[in-house]
Amino acid sequence: MDIKRLRENLSAVRVMGVLNITPDSFSDGGLHLDVSSSLTTAHEMVDAGAHIIDIGGESTRPGAESISKEKELSRTIPVIQSVRKIFPDIIISIDTYKSDVARKALRSGADWINDISGGTFSPDMFDVAARYDAHIIISHIKGTPKDMQKNPHYDDVVGEICGWLAHRAEIAEKNGIHREKIIIDPGIGFGKKYEDNITILKNLDKFKSLGYKLLLGTSRKSFIGYYTGETDASLRDPASYITFVWAAAFGADFIRVHNVSGTMQALKMSATLLN
Repeated sequence: MDIKRLRENLSAVRVMGVLNITPDSFSDGGLHLDVSSSLTTAHEMVDAGAHIIDIGGESTRPGAESISKEKELSRTIPVIQSVRKIFPDIIISIDTYKSDVARKALRSGADWINDISGGTFSPDMFDVAARYDAHIIISHIKGTPKDMQKNPHYDDVVGEICGWLAHRAEIAEKNGIHREKIIIDPGIGFGKKYEDNITILKNLDKFKSLGYKLLLGTSRKSFIGYYTGETDASLRDPASYITFVWAAAFGADFIRVHNVSGTMQALKMSATLLN
């Protein structure tokens, strides 16, 4: 890839800020347990240049237990409504695999659905997205959050995930979701060994060849800790920035991050060096 293309990719990528309304997320659990603290972080993200805010009410870290839709709704809907009121133009994504939660979130002001199961945990998820004309992020997962990291195995990790994503995206289109509103995500850390995640990052062109917008979520994840030796997830931002720049340079359209300000600095400096 030539320098001009790398620079253009870095300038074009869009940043999704993570806003978890949970007590037990792997990195920011417990930081946003009320509307006020959530809005403070949302303000910081918007001021730093975030294009999308991804709001989630259930932790999907490895080993996480599922929660009821009622609890998930009670955590997310007030925040979605408040963020929408204060920031009418920001894109809001609801991070959920439950169609009932997605439906209520879209009615409350969300624009996108971010489904870690790619529509497999709730069979009517694609119908909900189509009905509300919402963008949907179709993510790959092997297993469930509770068991996904129990020795996942692939014979061809890139080929198998590409095939799965293409199949799910095709089903989404058949259910009435316009192609331009489908975003695929290989699901870094969701049923992958550490080396699988690296292989995915080194083969982003294969995922781009499927013809859909591509999102990558590497922020502070355990594979970064494995390769850097940093056990504290909140201290993995420097290495995370490297993965963001890499993903953006090689074609990711969206990157999902915890630290928006630091990410924007890393992207701008990288683009400047290539100018």
